[in-house]
Amino acid sequence: MSSAPSPFPPETVQAVTAHMNDDHPAETLVICRALGGCPEATSARMTGVDGEGGDYVVTVNGAETPLRIPWARPLTERAQIRQEVVRMYREACGRLDIPPSGETGH
Repeated sequence: MSSAPSPFPPETVQAVTAHMNDDHPAETLVICRALGGCPEATSARMTGVDGEGGDYVVTVNGAETPLRIPWARPLTERAQIRQEVVRMYREACGRLDIPPSGETGH
């Protein structure tokens, strides 16, 4: 976790993580596999966000492991989270050589 105070209130963090986990679990897994250095992960869920990055828990060989993936740049507004997650997903698909599926982070 970042040592700087988060620019996002707890209700924003809860809304973002709930949305990603409920609506985009496959996309979250792709991000963690490609950008989090966990290609063997079988599941992933977002557990938090702050201005510096996103926090996840991935399942690898049946064990849960925490994972942090930094944003490409510091974020200060909620709308930037969506933009960054979409960017990360597209980058992750490129790294894994898989086609992106639909819209992410809406």
